[in-house]
Amino acid sequence: MNQSLKNKLTNWLLILIITIIWGLAWVYMKLILQYMAPFTFTAVRFGIGAIVLLIVVSILKQGIPKKEHWLPLAIIGLFQTAIAFCLVMYALQFIEAGKSSILLFSMPIWSSILAVKFLGEKISPLKLLGLFIGFIGLLTIIGWDVWTKQSPEIIIGEILITLAAISWSISNIYYRLKLKNIPPIQMTAFQMLFGAIAIVVVAMIKEWSEPITINGESIFYILFTAVLASALAYTLWFIVLTKIDVATATISTMLVPVFGLTFSSLIIGEKMTFSIIVGSLLIISGIIIAQLTNQRKISK
Repeated sequence: MNQSLKNKLTNWLLILIITIIWGLAWVYMKLILQYMAPFTFTAVRFGIGAIVLLIVVSILKQGIPKKEHWLPLAIIGLFQTAIAFCLVMYALQFIEAGKSSILLFSMPIWSSILAVKFLGEKISPLKLLGLFIGFIGLLTIIGWDVWTKQSPEIIIGEILITLAAISWSISNIYYRLKLKNIPPIQMTAFQMLFGAIAIVVVAMIKEWSEPITINGESIFYILFTAVLASALAYTLWFIVLTKIDVATATISTMLVPVFGLTFSSLIIGEKMTFSIIVGSLLIISGIIIAQLTNQRKISK
């Protein structure tokens, strides 16, 4: 086996590990809600994740970001960590983990739309078709619930997850505009730290008197989502981004909701309804089609 093939296999093995971890995290994020309130868990998760990443930054001797980077890091932490995951965890009280993962990982669609406005990127006919198909997938997941008379709480939860995806997309664009030259792991560590601080404030205001149950199961969920899904998976993700092109890496995120739906069905018995299956296939198809133009450019 030549070195080039070994490198490709290693890269895709890392992608598989990342997406399995992120897919499983959706199940544990749902299950942890029986032990603590959503904002409290989110604060604990990203607080621990930030500490682990700061240790990694220290080991790599990347140091503290420059002063002019602190405000952009705080803004990214607000949108990518605090707003996005507070919305996600609050919504998970009302909707299923599998459906939530599909809606959040519509993020590449929103990022593409925002990139046209703020980064001056052009949308080719192929990418426009992909975005349209993905948007129809979103309407399929959310809109069919309206016609089948789902409870208002479920519909609100779906809207909150979609807003979380848009918030994540805003952070992606802002990162490209302000911080694309900062070391990725350093950026992730400090934006996560700022985000965790904001979430702690929210948790103290909203959930100060809420009960917390600490046992082996809840500790496992916290450590998995904090250390593996936040610190380790993001570190592996940035390693992958240094080895393969961004378009290929972005396409790989479509595996996350696939694993999320599968694990949700197997572990906690969530039903794979027809609207979820059709909507998720449309979103995944849209993301793939939207990236085909980039893939062709890279291959030339």
